[in-house]
Amino acid sequence: MREIQQYIKEKAERLEERLTVYMEESEEVPLRLREAMAYSLLAGGKRLRPVLVLAVCESLGGNEEKALPFGCAVEMIHTYSLIHDDLPAMDDDDYRRGRLTNHKVYGDAMAILAGDALLTKAFGIFAEASLQAGLEEKTALSLIREGSRRTGGEGMVGGQVKDILGESRSVNLEQLRDIHRSKTGDLIVYSVRLGAWVAGASPVEMDALTRYAERLGLAFQIQDDVLNVIGDREKMGKPVGSDEEKNKATYPALLGLEESRDWVRRLVEEAKDLVRSEPGIDSTRLMGIADYLTNRDQ
Repeated sequence: MREIQQYIKEKAERLEERLTVYMEESEEVPLRLREAMAYSLLAGGKRLRPVLVLAVCESLGGNEEKALPFGCAVEMIHTYSLIHDDLPAMDDDDYRRGRLTNHKVYGDAMAILAGDALLTKAFGIFAEASLQAGLEEKTALSLIREGSRRTGGEGMVGGQVKDILGESRSVNLEQLRDIHRSKTGDLIVYSVRLGAWVAGASPVEMDALTRYAERLGLAFQIQDDVLNVIGDREKMGKPVGSDEEKNKATYPALLGLEESRDWVRRLVEEAKDLVRSEPGIDSTRLMGIADYLTNRDQ
């Protein structure tokens, strides 16, 4: 476990360096807006999604340097979603990653605009990085189109809507899976597929990696739900127990803690089997990341 933790730490540091450069290069962006963008983007965190972009690319023998901008763009999209999720009109959270949320520091209006700016910058990076990586035009357009779908109303944003509508209402297990498949899973699947695209994955490899990511995304969300019940506030960097206070549908609420943990373990094993059985994929890092999910405490 220490080896994969060190791997994730090293990749996160590389990503942090490049993300800092992206913020420093944005000289035409008004200073206050740039400060608000950087405040959340450079606040640390697990960096799981961009690490997956790099790890998948490596697992297929691809060039990590070419994958790095794609990972940074994914992290910008993820950060935009967190900034907007924390707003009073949505989850109304005061703390994120151990410090005040964006709107608590910069105000609601600037927080909304910072999120908007990060999202739009991400798609500009996708386009530029596709050219620099020498991707075929059809591949570049496909990954940008899929990014729009998985992060918009059909994916992540749609999942947030379903989550909001599900508050204080009875939600069954299949409905909950549908919410999290969109809200959390789609961006994780997209991260994995980006790494595969950059590395030139075959259709068979892409299919195996996509199914790996689907299980990983669901396991990640269930573990998040579990940690919201039993996690340590200091390690989490945000209050625990907030899901129950807001009457949100969660896996522990529907299944109980132990069965929720069993689901995480089963999903992780399925994910590992999918990449382990594909000869064109060096699955060592990907299996390690999957195991890390079941043991993480933040």
